[in-house]
Amino acid sequence: MEKIKVLLVDDEEDFVKSLAERIKMRKLGSEVALNGEEALQIVSDQIPDVMVLDLKMPGIDGMEVLRRVKKAYPSVEVIILTGHGSEQDEKDARRLGAFDYLQKPVEIDHLVQYIKRAYKKKIERSLTAAAFAEEGEFDTAREIMDEENNK
Repeated sequence: MEKIKVLLVDDEEDFVKSLAERIKMRKLGSEVALNGEEALQIVSDQIPDVMVLDLKMPGIDGMEVLRRVKKAYPSVEVIILTGHGSEQDEKDARRLGAFDYLQKPVEIDHLVQYIKRAYKKKIERSLTAAAFAEEGEFDTAREIMDEENNK
């Protein structure tokens, strides 16, 4: 089975590098970005399956990264992982298409389960869209792939 491509985005370098190593030990592929600009560059070069994204970062913050990624790459599932979020942040993130919203600290196995669920959702949506496209229902296929943007 192909590894799930996970992009971890957090400006706390020690935390995110440790998280990346722990995720790799669980047979998931992981790449690290230390800020929003770097995350957007990585996504444009190699689209991840799942992004784990901090909200509070200098420069382009997590909410703006989420907005841009879901607009340009709606198939990327984004899990917010923050230590400084609020109920309003959670509502905004979900409205923008976040798969889920988690608070730090998080158990690594708990996070891995969320990553796997997000990946499963992405695959199921792709397979459903492909089935419609195969039947010539291209508009329906497009709608399925874009549904996360229209929430």
